[in-house]
Amino acid sequence: MLACAVHDYAVDVVHLHGLDFLDYLPAGNIPVVVTLHLPLAWYPKEIFEIRREHYALVCVSPSQAETRASDHTGDARCLVIENGVDLDRFHPASGKGNYAACIGRICPEKAPHLALEAAEKSGMPLYLAGAAFGYESHRRYFEDLLAPRITAPHKFLGQVGGRAKRNLLAGAQCVLVPSLAPETSSLIAMEALACGTPVVAFRSGALAHLIEHGVTGFLVDSVAEMAQAIHQTQELNPAAGRRGAERRFSASRMANRYFDLYKSLITTGSTQVRTEALCLAN
Repeated sequence: MLACAVHDYAVDVVHLHGLDFLDYLPAGNIPVVVTLHLPLAWYPKEIFEIRREHYALVCVSPSQAETRASDHTGDARCLVIENGVDLDRFHPASGKGNYAACIGRICPEKAPHLALEAAEKSGMPLYLAGAAFGYESHRRYFEDLLAPRITAPHKFLGQVGGRAKRNLLAGAQCVLVPSLAPETSSLIAMEALACGTPVVAFRSGALAHLIEHGVTGFLVDSVAEMAQAIHQTQELNPAAGRRGAERRFSASRMANRYFDLYKSLITTGSTQVRTEALCLAN
């Protein structure tokens, strides 16, 4: 399908996102941007060795870019453009509720059971939202380890989105991100900060870059530290999180950086036409 589109239309830039993008990388010298959303170790090292004039790899956080292994020594251009969220959709609430929130996939590596343990230690109700994918290990994790422990005052809300998700984030005293995975980014953390809600998270991958410790939230190394930080979030100014999101995590900032990258890759011969298109997109 992609090959047909490139053949049939005057395509300026192809922007790819899949882990398997090498299988359908367009032939020729059409400009290509590839956003690497997953840990770099998951990609074949050949992606860094492609010799192509108009080709750029994009990491979604500085911490992800720092994991580029020493054996990934190719000449491919690799930039960092952090993810962003629509700040017009997320706003601080007039007040905070008496609960901590945890939102995300229900699976062992995201470790919501650790958020539940921290909430129990702190005496703060946890409102857990998310869904287990169809994997047997994920289902058993939820049914055997997590569900039996979600008793009052804690709540399991299932999968939430739209206004319900925004209200949950904005009303929380804090948002817990207990992930054990090497996170390359965290949209939930960004959305929480846009709502003026502090984030308490383990130092997993990009989370250490997203959270300003003691300003927009806390970075912790254990369940005990997470429990203590839940209470400490009451001392943080919600406006600091919102200001941080406006400065670093706006979707418009992200989009403009991608447009600048597209523009830099487009061949000189078509600069005038394509610049007009990019300006319209802005």
